Order: sequence, then C-alpha cells, then structure tokens
Amino acid sequence: MTSTGRLGTGGGRVGMRADVLRHGDGHDGSRVGYVELFFDLVFVFAVTQLSHLLIAHPDGEHVVQTLILGWAIWWLWIDTTWVTNWLDPERLPVRAMLIVLMLLGLLMSSAIPEAFGDKALLFAVPYVTIQVGRTLFTAWAMGRHWPVNAVNFVRITIWLSVSGVFWVAGALLEEQRLLLWAVAAVIDMAGPRSMFWVPGMRGTHASTWEVRGDHMAERVALFMIISLGESIIVTGTAFGDLAVTPVTVVAFLAAFASTVLMWLLFFDRSERKAAEYFASRDETGMVAQTAYTYVPFLLVMGIVATAVADELVLAHPEGHHGATDGWTAWIMCGAVAVYLLGNALFRRATGGRWSVWHLGGVAAALALVLLAPVVTPLTLSWLANAVLLAVILGDVRAARRAKAAARAREGDRAAA
Repeated sequence: MTSTGRLGTGGGRVGMRADVLRHGDGHDGSRVGYVELFFDLVFVFAVTQLSHLLIAHPDGEHVVQTLILGWAIWWLWIDTTWVTNWLDPERLPVRAMLIVLMLLGLLMSSAIPEAFGDKALLFAVPYVTIQVGRTLFTAWAMGRHWPVNAVNFVRITIWLSVSGVFWVAGALLEEQRLLLWAVAAVIDMAGPRSMFWVPGMRGTHASTWEVRGDHMAERVALFMIISLGESIIVTGTAFGDLAVTPVTVVAFLAAFASTVLMWLLFFDRSERKAAEYFASRDETGMVAQTAYTYVPFLLVMGIVATAVADELVLAHPEGHHGATDGWTAWIMCGAVAVYLLGNALFRRATGGRWSVWHLGGVAAALALVLLAPVVTPLTLSWLANAVLLAVILGDVRAARRAKAAARAREGDRAAA
C-alpha cells in the first residue's frame, strides 16, 4: 500500500506545523494503538445503553429510536477510525484529541436512555461537537502535510455542520425530534456515498480515500468484539438475577450459544478472508467505505437485538401458556436475519460471492416467527440458533467443495 507519507507531499501553507500523520508501511505503520483501545471503552457503555433502551421499551417506536441512536454512535466511532487510520494516535495532539472525544462520548452515551426525552440536548450537542470538532482538527492537522485530504475534510465539515443543524434542532423541538433526527442520520449516511460533494468544490476523488487496510479491518473487528462482549454482559447479568433451575440454565446456554455462533459466523467464516482481500487492493478506499463503514452497522444491530432477545428469553423462558409473544419472536428472529444479511453483504463487498446459505438463513429466520404461537421463547431461541448453526455448517461444506473444485481444475491444467 502507498504510504501516507508519500500521499502527503505537496506542502500546504496552512495547518499544524507538527507532522502527526501515520508513516511507514506494514505492521508498524498500521498498528492499533492502546489509546484507540482506551477510546473504545466508551462504546462498550454506549452499546449496553442501546440494548437496555430496547429491553425497557418493547415497542416499534423504540426500535426506530434505537436504530437512529445506534447509527449516530456507529457513525461517530467509524468516522474516528477513519481519522486515526491517517493520523498517528501516538502523537500528543492526536492522543489529546481522542481523550477529549472520550469525555464528550461518555456524556452523549449517558443520555441514550432519555435521548428522545429530557436529555435530548445532552445527546445531540456532544455528538455534533465531536463530529465537527474532530473533522476541523483533522483538516488543520493535514493542512501542511496532506493538503489534498485537508480540503476533503473541509467538505466533510460542511456536511457534518448541515446534519448538525438537524441534530440540534431535533433536540430543541420535541414534537419533530424523530423526523429531524432521521433526516440528520440520512445526511450523515449520504455524505460518503456522494463523495462529500459540495457546490463550488465538487466531490473528493476516490484516490484520496486510500486507507491502511490492516488497521481498518482490525478496528472494525474490535468493535464487533465490543458488541459481542455487551451480549455476554447482558446474558451474565440477567442470569445472575434469576433462580438457578433447569429451565433457566438451558435458557442461559441458549443465550451463550447464540453469541458463540455469531462470533463464528463473522470471525471464523468471514473476517480473515475479507481482511486479506482488503489489504491486497490497490484502491482500498471504496472497499473501506462499503464493507467497513456501512455494512457493519447491520452486524452490530443484529448483535444488539440478539442481546435483547436473550434477556427476554431468560426472563420468561416458557412464555405465556407455552407461546411466544410477537415482540420477543420478531426481536429474536429479526436479529438473526439482520445479522446473516449483514454477513452476506460483508462477504460480497470484500470480493466474495453471494452466499446461498446466508440468504437462505435470512428467509428461515424470518419464517420462524410463524411458530411463535405454538412454541415457547426458549424453544424458539434454540431454533434460531439452529438456523445459525446450519448456515455455518453449510458454508463450511460449500467452501470445501469450492477448494476441491479449484484443485481439480489445477490438476486438469497441469495434465494438459
């Protein structure tokens, strides 16, 4: 991969005098720093807050609210990951910036349960301050040393300032909050896809988005671990509050199994090949934008919803008269479907083919909802796990058959 140092030639006149860009290739130039891991601690709390919001308010309105708040949290984190892909977190100015973002992020995360209520400003103001402030800092840090990308961050600042108006306006106007925040989230989502086009400045060129594939892939994998860890916390906490009976133990095992199966689907079946593909590309920016910016949100939301479903099952494993209520069924089965869809899209965006097993798993998970009136939540939980396991086993078999076919073709060519 071309080093950031070489990309940064050009000598801009405005910006930070100190060079805080990452330099060098290979592991040393792409290493995830301890301060980045320290920064991630805020998001352990944020993801937990999201799941607790859904657990406390089991209705469709709060699903929409959770999606909007979850998108804001993910967007804040992934935008910071892009920045630290280019700026060296071991340099004092960048480290100080990350610590300030941690403080603001902690304030924002504390407001999540009441973000659509009395703490709307406590959520929106830190969020906008982080997004705009970090982007201005990056433009200043790159000004003298990578002027082309510094101009790009001026474009990003304009986009984030426009969405920031909607975030703050939504915090001030309770009646229109949901609509205004939905518009703000759409603006944030549209920016990268439009290459941050601004009248008079046009959009950025794709070559500007060149990133260190190893670093970006590792950072997103770490956020997946954060999300799975939150699922473990929810399961352990819920089980700790229950009497230990055969039914609650089986429910606990079902929740643990779902977490393990989700880990296997991403880390054992997808992540390694995707990271290798990503790092091997000449132009990594567009791969990073799709596979490592947009798609992982589906994976994270699938994990969060699964954690919610696991707690619901632990609380009421036998349901009502042996049936599963609609809310629990849709959360449980919808979470599996979303997670499998996210995995399928992730594979496709990182050079793989569409997985028939994953897409079939999406359909099977949604079909399980039909069984809700005749099975208990605990039974439905194990059936959802069976879908995940079937996708894994089918995927392993398909991969082995593909390898065998490839070896056969090589043998035919050698014989010819």
